[in-house]
Amino acid sequence: MDKIVGKLVAELERLKLRNKTLIIFVGDNGTAGGAAARSSIGGRRLSGAKGSMLEGGALVPLIANWPGKTPSGKVTPHLVDSTDFHPTFAELAGVKLPTSNVIDGRSFAPQLRGTSNQPTREWIFIQLARQWYVRDAKWKLDQAGALYDMSKAPFEEPLVATESKDPAAVAARQRLQAALTKLNPAGGILDEGDGTGRHANRDENKKKKKKK
Repeated sequence: MDKIVGKLVAELERLKLRNKTLIIFVGDNGTAGGAAARSSIGGRRLSGAKGSMLEGGALVPLIANWPGKTPSGKVTPHLVDSTDFHPTFAELAGVKLPTSNVIDGRSFAPQLRGTSNQPTREWIFIQLARQWYVRDAKWKLDQAGALYDMSKAPFEEPLVATESKDPAAVAARQRLQAALTKLNPAGGILDEGDGTGRHANRDENKKKKKKK
């Protein structure tokens, strides 16, 4: 992968387009299989892995490089999800987004340019088959109404007792539930496969193979 990225950068430099090009590297959703057991940050294991609804199943690397535009060596703690790429690239290209469609993403172009260090969104949404959650910087609420404390993520995400009277937890539950109610994931097209979100048509595909 390093070699392929290197070839891409070398070709951009050869074409004298490097300083005009924003390169964004982003990973797939989580680390899978045996590799997850060896994955760590600062020697600490991550919570969960690919295919899980834990932090290790959704947290991925996002690296941006744009000479002369994106500040080097800077790490931002702000939330970004995949829907944010669309409005971000549109803004950078000077293209207006359609007004007749609902755009879930929020542009993080100001962060890429280094002109703002303010968060562009309050929460992100994650879904895997018939499981989902909405998460902000400190809390996570899933489809079953379970609230998790994310202050020590990505290493720990303890469940908060339903009867908790902690003001911050109560406010977070109300705030995140309002976001889920607005999104209404259950009102969409639900996965009818094995529940993983990766094999929704597995049985149908097996029948087609048998017919062939």
